[in-house]
Amino acid sequence: MDKGYKRPTARSRELRLNATAAERALWAQLSARKISGVRFNRQFPIGPFICDFVSRTAKLVIEVDGGQHSVDVAKDEARTAYLQARGYRVIRFWNNDVLERIEGVVMEIERVLADMPSPNPSHKWEGNA
Repeated sequence: MDKGYKRPTARSRELRLNATAAERALWAQLSARKISGVRFNRQFPIGPFICDFVSRTAKLVIEVDGGQHSVDVAKDEARTAYLQARGYRVIRFWNNDVLERIEGVVMEIERVLADMPSPNPSHKWEGNA
């Protein structure tokens, strides 16, 4: 099946190996299901984009942005629209917020996860009462 793009796994691997300080700091908080028991992947490709952190079960994308993202806002908006069209919620944090206020960033991620619908809602019990 041709997806119209090549899955950028080599680029994902390169980005994981050359993570920014902010990405490394946030990964230390996200790895091993440390936040709300949710599994995240880092530098995960979705379509033509490589997202910083993705929970596929929670359908949540977390982006850690440096100063260059304040210049090309339209590009980020198009990327977000693409991801949202595929059912993902996208949240963004600035590098300095992650590096200087990691506790607040973690609290915000926990809040967003708590506000999201369950990816596997319980089945309604249909037995005799």
